[in-house]
Amino acid sequence: MPKPTQSAAQDTVLREHLLALLTNGHAHVTFDAAIKNLPEPLRGKAPKGAEHSPWQLLEHLRIAQWDILEFSRNPRHQSPAWPEGYWPATAAPPGDQAWDKSVRAFRRDLKAMCDLVADPATNLYAKIPHGTGQTILREALLVADHNAYHIGQLVLVRRLLGAW
Repeated sequence: MPKPTQSAAQDTVLREHLLALLTNGHAHVTFDAAIKNLPEPLRGKAPKGAEHSPWQLLEHLRIAQWDILEFSRNPRHQSPAWPEGYWPATAAPPGDQAWDKSVRAFRRDLKAMCDLVADPATNLYAKIPHGTGQTILREALLVADHNAYHIGQLVLVRRLLGAW
C-alpha cells in the first residue's frame, strides 16, 4: 500500500500546532507564568511533601530540554549521565545570577527547538541519522510533554510554598 503524502498546507498546519504546543500553554500554565515573581528566598526551598525545590525543577527543565535539542541537531552530542546529570547538585541556586541565567538558557533552547520545527527544510518525519528511530517530530513532542509535566510540578511546589 503506498504511503499517503502530506500537502504543504498540512505541513504548515502541523508545524503551527507543534509551535503552539511548545510555547502557548493551552491546557497548562506556560513556563513564564510558572516562574513569574517567584521570591528569591523560595527558589531553593523544597516544601514538605515535595521532592524538589523550584531551582531543581528549573534546572532539570533546562538540562533535559537542552539535551533533547542537542540530540536533535548534533550527531556528536553526548547526553549527561542519568539521573545525576539531569539535576543540579544543590537545592538552591549557587549564586545570585544563576536563576536568571538558567531562565535565559531555557528560553534560548526552547526558541532553538521552535526554530528547528518551524524551518520548512526540517523533515519532521525523517529518522535522526544518529538516533535509534527518533524523529524531530517525536523530539518536539517529547520537549512539550516533559516541559508541561515539570512546569506543573513547579506550580505545585509554588502552591505548597504559598507563592502562587
